[in-house]
Amino acid sequence: MKALVLDFGGVISRTLFETHDLTEVALNLPRGTLTWQGPFDPANDILWTDMQADKITERDYWMARTTQVGELIGQNWTMMEEFVQAARGAEPELIIRPEAVAAIQAAKAAGCRLAILSNELDLFYGQDFSKRLPLLKAFDVVVDATYTHILKPDARAYATCIEALGIEANDCIFVDDQLRNIKGGLAAGMQCVHFDVMQPKKSYADALSLLGVALPTALE
Repeated sequence: MKALVLDFGGVISRTLFETHDLTEVALNLPRGTLTWQGPFDPANDILWTDMQADKITERDYWMARTTQVGELIGQNWTMMEEFVQAARGAEPELIIRPEAVAAIQAAKAAGCRLAILSNELDLFYGQDFSKRLPLLKAFDVVVDATYTHILKPDARAYATCIEALGIEANDCIFVDDQLRNIKGGLAAGMQCVHFDVMQPKKSYADALSLLGVALPTALE
């Protein structure tokens, strides 16, 4: 038995950087208002480089963006989920990567276990999000730091997920777009794929290869 363990934001869903156009429409902002691009243009996103250097946490980064965007539309947002739900919470399927759907379906069909290991799933999207996204019903285990309060790359986050899956760490293929989280997964004994948001098809193909699962047509 093997398991595919996925981060949510950036891996299953497209990043907020990739959906600025949808956000601007949803919030009635002029096209081109949102310019921060995170990993797509780190040289022009100082907050992002600070996060990568561990000067601030991932939550610090998104809280800063939440405040900035809220101010643009006259809102005093104090929680990240206010931003995310306003930007794209109404139609969550629009922001799901088709490559993720293909990989999840292929792994499930091959008999693999499925898990989400996230730092902010319900914190970002709200407690009813899973009911509005049928894809999440395919997962056997969801470990969300919204409730555990243990953020990756803390070793306890990986241990909780591995224990819930009931298999050996080395049989877990962990996929995350944050290098520090990948380092945490490797330290926990998992096999890891550092997800490249600019090459999602290749990243998912690499993960399925480690699982020993044949590539679906969508990932060939």
